[in-house]
Amino acid sequence: MVDKLTNAPMSAFETAAAIRSRQISSVEATTAALDRLERAHEKCNAVVSFERDEALAAAAAADAGLARGDAVGPLHGVPLAHKDMFERAGKIASWGGNIRASSPATEDATVLARLQAGGALQIAALHLTEFAYGPIGHNYVLGHARNPWNPEHVSGGSSSGTAMSIATGAISAGLGSDTAGSLRLPASACGIVSLKPTWTLVSPSGAMPLSPSLDAVGPMARDVRDLAVMLELIAGHDPRFGGSTHRAVPDYTALAERSINGVRIGLDEALIAKADPSVRERLDAAAKVLETAGAQLIPIQIDNWRTLDHLAQLVQLTEAASGHAPFLRHRLDDYGPQVRTRIEYGHFVSGVEYSTAARARGQMLQRMLDDVYALCDVVMLPNFAGPIPTIAELDVGGGPQLMAALAKVMMYSRPLNYLGLPALTLPYPHVDGEIPNGFQLMGRPFSEGRLLSIGRAYQADVPVRLAPL
Repeated sequence: MVDKLTNAPMSAFETAAAIRSRQISSVEATTAALDRLERAHEKCNAVVSFERDEALAAAAAADAGLARGDAVGPLHGVPLAHKDMFERAGKIASWGGNIRASSPATEDATVLARLQAGGALQIAALHLTEFAYGPIGHNYVLGHARNPWNPEHVSGGSSSGTAMSIATGAISAGLGSDTAGSLRLPASACGIVSLKPTWTLVSPSGAMPLSPSLDAVGPMARDVRDLAVMLELIAGHDPRFGGSTHRAVPDYTALAERSINGVRIGLDEALIAKADPSVRERLDAAAKVLETAGAQLIPIQIDNWRTLDHLAQLVQLTEAASGHAPFLRHRLDDYGPQVRTRIEYGHFVSGVEYSTAARARGQMLQRMLDDVYALCDVVMLPNFAGPIPTIAELDVGGGPQLMAALAKVMMYSRPLNYLGLPALTLPYPHVDGEIPNGFQLMGRPFSEGRLLSIGRAYQADVPVRLAPL
């Protein structure tokens, strides 16, 4: 939705306020979002299915409820859209592939039910990498996703549709998931913000599993305040998911407004040096913005990053292969080449290797807390190791180059999921002629409030820019 006075894109936070104050109606906001989403889809291949009639009916009901004086939630009447991997009553999610549930869901995924309880509407189901198993946005079933800043380049994946739709201003916010970077990479490539929560903070119940030990559902947006509002709605204990935290959900919106004076941001120069020089230059510019905002830059050393990445791969490959084993046995030709290759590769990980990687997680997390977070509050790293690649560069099918190419893309993202830590993605300061790219701030477990406050301070100087349509 675009502000009628300033012609600037509105956040979900601002749209909700405008609807409550009757400056706009939910029907107006939803119509505008659907119209812009159609243009975004033409440019980027962002949508699996539009739901115009249902969305407009829900918007009209939201307006009627407001007129009656009904109690309203923080996102009352706000049009959103999400990655098409969440169960919705009466619908079958595509999962981005030819294989999907055999019958409609009987209830909504927990995160969608909580957003709906908060007043939000869903207007479409959005593109994702096949089975959410890929970091670049390639999909040989739905067609590849295209970067909204330059359609020759990748959008990042697997939460590609959500990132593209937000970057183009079609929606203000939406949900994605992250198993090895699938929130952070598309947020970076499309120039928006995302928050990968601490593992167990947000229930995955009703979300398509990929690697349950690593999967995390989280919000994406243009405004960090929207991440806070959405996280406050979707976080917290869920009886449907036995592993979910029993911690009370804090006021993330209030925490996001706290000062970051004295916050210690750790920089591992040796690890960062593995990135392309252009990325290092942009990361340095972002670090200076945070330093000017009051943060301290602290040298740190993470001496086992490659080991963490290897352990993460052992867990992810094995769990994905296990989940897809029945389909792979009987429906091999229904898989695209890249996903098929990765699933087949998982069958060659031994039970001993998987068990060792699974048992080592607690020890590795404690080591990170003792050795690294004793010196700093958050760790700052790139997301992509290089400039955003073209679609053609990574369109290698299932050939022998695939695993090496994807490993380079996920070099900075995958270890975080193994540790279960939260991460906020922010865009680098704008460089003329460059496609957006972004970095991650990795926090201690359940430190989302601190991450959001850093993001708010950063956005005061580096707001998200709108991709052209």
